[in-house]
Amino acid sequence: MRWLSFAAAVALAVIAPALADAQTRIDFFFPVPVDGKLAKEMTRLVKVYNESQKDVSVTAVYTGSYDETKLKAQAAASAGKPPAVVLMSANFVLDLKLSGDLISLEPMLKADGATREAFLADFWPALHANATVDGELYAVPYQNSTPLLYYNKDHFKEAGLDPEKPPKTWSELVADAKKLTKGSGDNVERYGFSMPEGYDYMGWIMEALCLSNGGRYFNEEYGGEVYYDTPSMLGAAQFVEDLVYKHKVMQPGVVEGGAVSTNFLAGKVSMMLLSTGSLSFIRDNMKASYGVAYVPKNVRNAVPIGGGSLVMFKGLNEDQKAAGWKFIKWLSSPETLGGWSRFTGYFAPRKSSYDLPEMKEFMAKYPDAKVAIEELPFAKPWFATYQTVAVRKALEDQIQAVLNGKKKAPEAVKEAQRNADALMKPYVDQTALKLP
Repeated sequence: MRWLSFAAAVALAVIAPALADAQTRIDFFFPVPVDGKLAKEMTRLVKVYNESQKDVSVTAVYTGSYDETKLKAQAAASAGKPPAVVLMSANFVLDLKLSGDLISLEPMLKADGATREAFLADFWPALHANATVDGELYAVPYQNSTPLLYYNKDHFKEAGLDPEKPPKTWSELVADAKKLTKGSGDNVERYGFSMPEGYDYMGWIMEALCLSNGGRYFNEEYGGEVYYDTPSMLGAAQFVEDLVYKHKVMQPGVVEGGAVSTNFLAGKVSMMLLSTGSLSFIRDNMKASYGVAYVPKNVRNAVPIGGGSLVMFKGLNEDQKAAGWKFIKWLSSPETLGGWSRFTGYFAPRKSSYDLPEMKEFMAKYPDAKVAIEELPFAKPWFATYQTVAVRKALEDQIQAVLNGKKKAPEAVKEAQRNADALMKPYVDQTALKLP
């Protein structure tokens, strides 16, 4: 009997590695673009998935910001080790498709007996544009956002403002911010307003301001056209300049997103524009009473969609493709998306997530989570062009110069347009009709 037990143990030791090797191993690259403990939670989610089945083993790789994630995923693919799944900034999908980095998800849908229309039907309509390119599905929405106005209700009361009536227009925002700002000159104890002004975040916020000023940021149908030198963008840039240098209600210089939220939590800022993806972080750390509202408008209510989508890179073998798609379907299930939304503050991209009992209970307990959903009827696609990052930075560089007092808004938008046009020229030349 002892010999049989030993033999069985030896056989098990031989079989176990073989069973492990039968698993398809894939890498999953993910960023953390907002405040909070998202990296730790994502790592936990991947562990839950790995323990829930035996066919796929996912290695979670934290890759920094959205911009850094794009670079690292492309570098891994170039080295012959493409990540099977990447949580990529949703507005990079067009550029990555044009550069040949991504694979279409249509074959996986077809293998499942599904259609793109049926698959996307459960996702909020505002998300569809950034998930598809040329009528094909290239991305699955995962963590999505709109910008929101966060405001300190205690500061509103102190300044004689109604804490239940946040500003709805640019002019109201300026008027309220003046009352909320404490101090003057170099001795400002508290600014009335703040917004993130570092790379990536600023481009998104400038799109929000341009849209709310009645404009278009880019051509949603063509990857070689942006509208920086326009009255609507000039108005947005001038508004930002005036907040700092005319009204003196916003800190001069470039303030990164993390510093904006830190200052808000510390009571050094009374209102801020920030992603709904930071909502749980603010909720967990804000000691004062706070409110959440739409982005104030000048001409109309309008906001850009933001956040990340799940994509698959070229260079994968068939087993890796199948494993990646299986993981994507689990990550983008109503249950998983609902849990991620409750943890982070991002809204769940599937409508059916909100039919789940735990989601209904959460929304009843935290009504501030409803604001982003209520903004969706006004939501527009996120800026996406050929060379998205560089074209975005063409504007961000100029607005940062305005914030630093080195340029005026009219000059800034003209220079941004010139630089963006130069960056997009190869694509424009390639797609332009050339007559003999």
